[in-house]
Amino acid sequence: MKQKITPFFMFNGTAEAAIHFYLSIFRNSELVTIHRYGSEGPGPEGSVNHAIFKLYGTEYMAIDNSNAVDIPLTPATSFVIHCETLAEIEYLYESLSEHGRILMPLSEMPPVAERFCWIQDKFGVCWQLNLPLLR
Repeated sequence: MKQKITPFFMFNGTAEAAIHFYLSIFRNSELVTIHRYGSEGPGPEGSVNHAIFKLYGTEYMAIDNSNAVDIPLTPATSFVIHCETLAEIEYLYESLSEHGRILMPLSEMPPVAERFCWIQDKFGVCWQLNLPLLR
């Protein structure tokens, strides 16, 4: 069955950089398609009109905001990643927190998780990383 819900990001001019960053750190990832604005706009020429990409096999979409006003992302919405190993959660923690903001540091969280953290990355996207207690 085809995925019925697709997370959609609107970045303020950083869509392509964010997509390539995520593709570089998440396994089973690919850029499916990317379309850019031309000189006719409405966004700045070369900015992302529409992109589809996959992270861990899940499809996402992204655009660059073509409005004159920046619209910030918020920690009220986050993406939870269930990690399989301690090495995986530590790698993602280091990668996503670089130049970002740590909302909850990587720590033990019994009885729910062996390790857990909450990060807002350098593009403003929030991630909750979880290493389940019972694997």
